[in-house]
Formats: sequence, structure tokens, C-alpha cells
Amino acid sequence: MARVTARSEELFQEALRRFPGGVNSPVRAFKAVGGDPFIVARGEGPYLFDVDGNRYVDYIMSWGPLVLGHAHPKVVAAVTRQLQLGTSYGAPAEPELELARIIQEAMPNLEKIRFVSSGTEAGMSVLRLARAFTGRTKIIKFHGCYHGHADALLVKAGSGVLTLGLPDSPGVPADVAGNTLTAHYNDLDSVARLFEENRGQIAAVIVEPVPGNAGLLTPRAGFLEGLREISDQEGALLIFDEVMTGFRVHPGGAQTLYQVRPDLTMLAKVIGGGLPVGAFGGRKDIMSMIAPEGPVYQAGTLSGNPLAMAGGIATVSGWLEGDTFARAERIAKRIAEEFRELSLELGIPLQAASVGTMFGFFFNDAPVVTFADAQRSDLARFRTFFSRCLDRGVYFAPSQFEAGFVSITHEGEALEHTLRVMKDVLHEMSQE
Repeated sequence: MARVTARSEELFQEALRRFPGGVNSPVRAFKAVGGDPFIVARGEGPYLFDVDGNRYVDYIMSWGPLVLGHAHPKVVAAVTRQLQLGTSYGAPAEPELELARIIQEAMPNLEKIRFVSSGTEAGMSVLRLARAFTGRTKIIKFHGCYHGHADALLVKAGSGVLTLGLPDSPGVPADVAGNTLTAHYNDLDSVARLFEENRGQIAAVIVEPVPGNAGLLTPRAGFLEGLREISDQEGALLIFDEVMTGFRVHPGGAQTLYQVRPDLTMLAKVIGGGLPVGAFGGRKDIMSMIAPEGPVYQAGTLSGNPLAMAGGIATVSGWLEGDTFARAERIAKRIAEEFRELSLELGIPLQAASVGTMFGFFFNDAPVVTFADAQRSDLARFRTFFSRCLDRGVYFAPSQFEAGFVSITHEGEALEHTLRVMKDVLHEMSQE
């Protein structure tokens, strides 16, 4: 039975008149999968409900933050209590300290933290800080990794830039882009070559330890350790962008999972529980350069916003209770296993993996280890799979180049429905 979409279509036509592309963030526009997006009315647990009354099992979860599911009662209660006390102060408040304590206990490498309002703001700030600390200008990033839309980080970016096939850095001055060097994820030799060609000029290496913005890629054994070693040898800082992986791949982030200590770390998403938030932190000697303690200026009217702090405290503390993370991790693992089993059973070329509570899959007949491997995936087959799953009430990310996310609420019927739909859709595709 086809979904009813009349109201969504009507509202999206108005959105096209009011917003560029009809959306306020590019990947929401469904450009990579065809058709128009549905318009959300509400979320509850593992589900989204649209304005036409359709229900979807949601594997985007606001692109990662909602580890406890949509509208979790403890998060709603915490934000409601704070709302009654004020929405913003522009002055220090105790919730900032409480959330900082929780984060630092889980990630002791963050000796000092600065809260900001987004992952992009965190990315801008860590680069400025790294350049000031080292006295160098250039940075190394990796093809397909996305660190927000700051000018210097839009070179060879992932996420919506990759999904939409946009050219590198339109609107970014050449002299800014020229200070961003790009290496290949999972290829230490490409990093070593850049250091050799730019001796004494590289301030930092920035990496998503587990990239989720080119689909889900996983680090080869020794890759992250190698980045630590070469950064130390060359006097550069190592920055982990854990905006996506922080609390998602392990309760202590990727740096704990892989036992690699970065100098600086970016966070966002989970630490706000669905409210706008970001943070960066790391070694005390580096962070002490941030104003007003040091000369590197960074400021924000809504930094440490009490609503975001309340949402983050409730979310992260709930996520770290008992076996919550382990249960959610099993859900992601089960989805990846089902993709692999169906691939073998039906003869459809599929690669799938999970790390913690993130998962990813590629319509690809060879292992996907690098960004270049991901780009060789069958995008037409992905579009077919996505659309048929959506029609049956399962909402995967509308791009081959985005990871999937589970919450603890995906246990039970939501997961069972997903597995049934995956099997039915892939079986249909195998017969065509």
C-alpha cells in the first residue's frame, strides 16, 4: 500500500519558495534518492511520524544525537525543568560544570573543555587553536571526512558535500583552501608524503576516527596509532573529530575504543541530546591558550546554553547507565549481520559493518576500506533500496554516504519490522 504524502507534498512546495532547496540542511532534500522529503510532525522512541500520519522506524536519529530515542521522558523532563528557570543566561551556570564532569570522567583526555553551539564551531575553533599553539599554518584532513562547513574544512569533504556531488570549496578563497592538505583515510603513506613535502609547516592532522560521512568506514589496524606516531615525530597536533563517534562507538568515544590519545577532541550531537551544542577540549597546556586564560579568542552568546546542557546531562547520564550502551550496540550489530547474511543468501553485492551503535552498508561487490572504495558503490541500487524501505516504514539515511544510528528504543518490534522489510526489499531486488 502506497504511503499517503499529500500534506508533505503541499508543505514542501511552500518550503521550496522559502528555503534554498526547500530545506535548512542539504541532505534532507532527498536529492541523492529522488522524490521529495516527508515533513515530520513528531518523534517518539524509535519512530518518526509525518504530517500525513505515516510512521517510520528512524535510523537517522537526528544524525546521531538521540541515543535514548525521540522525546525520551527523562530528557523532556530535564529540559522542561530548565525551561522554567530560563532559556539562556549569558553567564556561568552550574549545568555547564555538571555536563563537563560527565564528559571528562568518560573521556579523561579532555583535561579542559570549551562548550560551543555546533560541531562546525568546534571545528573552526580547534584549527585556530592548533595553529596558534604550533605556530604553523597548514592542516591535514582526509578525503571524505566532514568536520563542519568552516572554509578550511570543506576541501574533499564528506556528508552533504559528497552526497550532492558538489565541487570543492566554492566561495572559499584559494589561499584558505591552499592551507588544507588532503590525505587518504587508512593510508599512512599518504600522510607521511604530505609531511615530507611540507616539513615544519603542518599544525595538525584532523580525522574522524571512524568516518560516518562517507558511509561508515572503519580504521585499519594500526592506522590511528600511526597518525599518533607521525604527529608526534613531526611536532603536529592530532585532532579527533568525535562529533559523531563521541559516546556513539564506545562510552568513552573512539579514543577509548582504539586506545589512541588525541591532543584535541571535537564533540557535539550526543552531548546535547538533540539540542544545538558543540564542544572542544584536550590537553591542558593547549586549552589554556583559549581566552580569557590565553590569547586565542573564541566566544559565543549561546555557548553552554542551559537548555542544551540539561538535555546533554539527561542523555549522556542515561546512556551510561547499566548495560544501555551494550544493548544498543547489539542492535547495530544485528542490522549489519542481517545485511551480510542477505547478501550471501540472495547474491546481492553488499558490504556492511557496525562500530558501537553506528552501522553502515554499501551496495558494493568489494570490501569498502577507503573513500575511493565507497565511491565505487552502486548508487542506483541504493536509491531503489532506500525508496522501497521508506514506503514500508523504515527510514534509512537518504544517501549512500551517511552512516546509520540506533537508539536503545530500537529493541523489540522496531528492529523486527526493520529486519522483515530489509529481507522483503532485497528479495524483490534479487528477482529483478
